[in-house]
Amino acid sequence: QVQLVESGGGLVQAGGSLSLSCVVTGSIFNMDTMGWYRQAPAKQRELVAEVTSGGASNVAESLKGRATISRDGAKNAISLKLNFLKYEDAAVYYCKADPGPWHRAFGYGEVYWGKGTLVTVSS
Repeated sequence: QVQLVESGGGLVQAGGSLSLSCVVTGSIFNMDTMGWYRQAPAKQRELVAEVTSGGASNVAESLKGRATISRDGAKNAISLKLNFLKYEDAAVYYCKADPGPWHRAFGYGEVYWGKGTLVTVSS
C-alpha cells in the first residue's frame, strides 16, 4: 500500500524558516511528480511547489524567492524549505505524489496525498 510520510511543520516564528519532508513508501515505481500543497481555513488547496523526477521544479508565483523544493532522485522523497514566514503561510501542508499519466492510465497507480501537517505561524 502506497503511503506518503510527511515530517516537519508545527509552530514556526514569523520571519523564520519552515522545513518539510515527504517520502513515499510501498511503491515500486518512481513517482513522476511530487510536490507540496497547502490549505488554509476557508480557502482552497493551492500549490506550493512541485518537482519532477528529472529535477524540474515549479514554485507558486506568490512564493517565488521564498520557497525551495528539492528531490532525492534515488528515492521518492522531497524536501521543501520556506523562508521568511508570514502569518498567511499558516495552513495544513499536504504532500502529493503522481506516478504520471502512463502509470495511471494502465492502472499502475493513482495520485496520492499525505495526511497533511499543520503549520502555525507565531509572533
